Amino acid sequence: MTQNHYNVIVVGGGISGSALFYELGRYTDIKNICLLEKYGSLSSLNSNGSANSQTIHCGDIETNYTLEKAKKVKRTAKMVEKYCLANAYENKVIFSHQKMALGVGYEEVTYIKNRYKEFKSLYPYLEFYTKEDLAIIEPAVIFDENGKERPEDIVAMGARGEYTTVDFKALSDSFIDNTLKIKDKVTDIFFNNEVKEIQKIGSTYHIQTTMSQFTADFVVVDAGAHSLFLAHKMGHGLDFGCLPMAGSFYIANRKILNGKVYMVQNPKLPFAALHGDPDILVSGFTRFGPTALMLPKLERFKPGTYLDFFKTLRLDVNVLKIFYDLLKDSDIRNYVLKNFMFEVPFINKKLFIEDAKKIVPSLSVDDISYAKGFGGVRPQILDKKNQKLLLGEASINTGEGIIFNMTPSPGATSCLGNALRDVEHICEYLGYEFNKKLFYDELVEDDIAKGDEDAK
Repeated sequence: MTQNHYNVIVVGGGISGSALFYELGRYTDIKNICLLEKYGSLSSLNSNGSANSQTIHCGDIETNYTLEKAKKVKRTAKMVEKYCLANAYENKVIFSHQKMALGVGYEEVTYIKNRYKEFKSLYPYLEFYTKEDLAIIEPAVIFDENGKERPEDIVAMGARGEYTTVDFKALSDSFIDNTLKIKDKVTDIFFNNEVKEIQKIGSTYHIQTTMSQFTADFVVVDAGAHSLFLAHKMGHGLDFGCLPMAGSFYIANRKILNGKVYMVQNPKLPFAALHGDPDILVSGFTRFGPTALMLPKLERFKPGTYLDFFKTLRLDVNVLKIFYDLLKDSDIRNYVLKNFMFEVPFINKKLFIEDAKKIVPSLSVDDISYAKGFGGVRPQILDKKNQKLLLGEASINTGEGIIFNMTPSPGATSCLGNALRDVEHICEYLGYEFNKKLFYDELVEDDIAKGDEDAK
């Protein structure tokens, strides 16, 4: 064996990779684990607080989630919350704000009323807010620049006193810090080691990075859009392509909203609707976004990766068919054009403000500015076999000792749940023990744990 041999190597030091590293160290008897990170620090890309909306997506106000998906997301979101509270990370990593999904106009108001009735059983803390309620708890969504009530019918469903917000970079740091404290294990981290090649020779994986060579019995690639890029290089996941969607933000240099305000998503559009969030990294500021813009590169604000994009897209007739099916709908075409214009200087703020005023009717062009350097890239997956765009996360488990994970939203929220799935498979594949009781005691809510047992 080489000096750099490990039982498990995790590629990628974002929230997903660091969560898996933590679970391998904390809840298994695996003795040698390693994390390889391309850059000089953890979570420098999409898990960085400036690249995302800092939201715990637990399914209560996400109007694009079915009840079934909401149940799954709630389970994993509660793991993050329980971990943070057990480690006294309140107001350091996890934060409490009020939150709501806002319905404006007859159709959306009717939708919110019906959704509230349906989801109240899963989320008993949910509240329903009338226009009069909103004027008190979130007045910015009701009154225009002249202090008059907006004319539209408006309601919301939401919650107060719940944990809503996470600094996912700080969460990543905590996973690594807590793993490094574990005794009697090798827990190595190598920064500035971009993985260039992975080969399987016999039962061992050989990894060539820009700095060194490593070998492992099992590999998990949690490298964002580059997960699929590396999978393709090994001949896996060839029925998938990657469509990188960039999200930008606009920021107001003052506190406008008391909490998170989300809009009802247009069911035709595959991306989240505009929302407003208090920013935990820029105290007292309010962020609006994200926009949705396709970029021909796999990493935002980093040089290169254009060629990587074209290799990962794997353009063919199936990809063209997916694009055609999306763009033949006028709502989607207009949405794509509008989001492109949101990036164009001089006209972008004026166009963006028209959408943002649906949340805050008093908002003016002078109130906001384009948030330079904010936003990330979500690796949306194209299913070429079924000719459709996949929403949410995707995982390629080869069954041969290597897994490739692509985790756009709600991947950060689901980091501990996704890691659990991989840890169980790794232990079964390699013959190690997973301490399920300790995992459930520390990370799973009692009522959810009971539900898991009842499901068996």
